[in-house]
Amino acid sequence: MRVLVVGYGSIGARHARLLAGLGHDTACLTRNPDCPFPVFASAREAVTGFAPEAAVIATATAEHQRSLADLAQAGFLGRVLVEKPLFHCSGLTPPPGPGPVFVGYNLRFHPLVARLAELLAGRRLVSIQAYVGQHLSLWRPGRDFRATYSARRDQGGGVLRDLSHELDLVQFLAGPWVRVAALAGTFGDLGIQAEDTACLLLETGNCPAVTVQLNYLDPRPRRELLVLAEGLSLKADFVAGELETPQGLERFVAERDATYLAQARALTTDCAGLCSLEDGLRTVELIDRAEQAAERGEWVQR
Repeated sequence: MRVLVVGYGSIGARHARLLAGLGHDTACLTRNPDCPFPVFASAREAVTGFAPEAAVIATATAEHQRSLADLAQAGFLGRVLVEKPLFHCSGLTPPPGPGPVFVGYNLRFHPLVARLAELLAGRRLVSIQAYVGQHLSLWRPGRDFRATYSARRDQGGGVLRDLSHELDLVQFLAGPWVRVAALAGTFGDLGIQAEDTACLLLETGNCPAVTVQLNYLDPRPRRELLVLAEGLSLKADFVAGELETPQGLERFVAERDATYLAQARALTTDCAGLCSLEDGLRTVELIDRAEQAAERGEWVQR
C-alpha cells in the first residue's frame, strides 16, 4: 500500500519507519531535511505525485485539523490515522473528503489490554484506577523538553492531551464517560507552559468510579491500571508487562514498537481494532470538559 506520513518529528519518523518495514511504499509530507523517505512539500503535490491510499497525520495536535483539510482539498480519498488526540479542542470535525478517519490510540493493541477486556467481559465493574507518569526530560533524549510541543499548550501539549491514552483506555474498558470532576495545573518545576499534572474522577456508562492520574513529573516511568469488578481484582503494569489476577501473575512481552506495528497492520488491512472517529471525538470532549471542571471546581456532565 502507498502510505503518506504527514509530519516527520519523532512520532512521524516511527510511523514511517514501521510502515516501510512492513513493505509499504512510504512517503512524507514534511520540511524536515533529515527525512530519508521521498518528501513532498504540499498535500496537493503528494496526492498528485504519490497517489497515497492511506495517510498518517503526525503533526502537532493543534495542526491536525489543518492537515486533514489540506488532504481533503488536495482530493485525497483514502483512510486516515490521526495521532492522538484527534484535535486540540472539541467542536471540530474532519472535513468531508478523506475516507474513514481513525485515531492513533495504539495502547488498544497491547496484549495486556486484550487480556483485561477478556477477563472483564460480562462482569459488573466497580472501580478503575489509572496512573501514568514519566518525567518529561526522559521522553526525547538529546532534545530540550521545554522546546517540544508537549511543553506548549498552544501546540496541543500538556498531560491531558499528551497522555490521553488512559482517557481512551478507561472508556474502551468501561464505556463512555458520563460526568467528570478534575484538578489540573502546572504543579512541578519543569518550567513549561502546559499542565504537568491532572487528576480526574469519572463516572462512565459501565463503571461508577474511575480515577485517572496523569503527570510529566514521575522520575520512575509508570503506567498502571487497578480494576475492581464483581468477584475479580486485577492490576496491570504496562512497564513490567505483568497482570496480577487472583490466580497468579501473567506476563506479556510487548516490544517498544509492538503496539505501533499492530496498529500499522490494522490501518493497511481491515482497520480492525483501530480507535474510531466517534471514540476519538468523545475523548477530545472529555479533555475539554475536564479542563472546565478543574477551572470551575465542579462536576461537568456530558
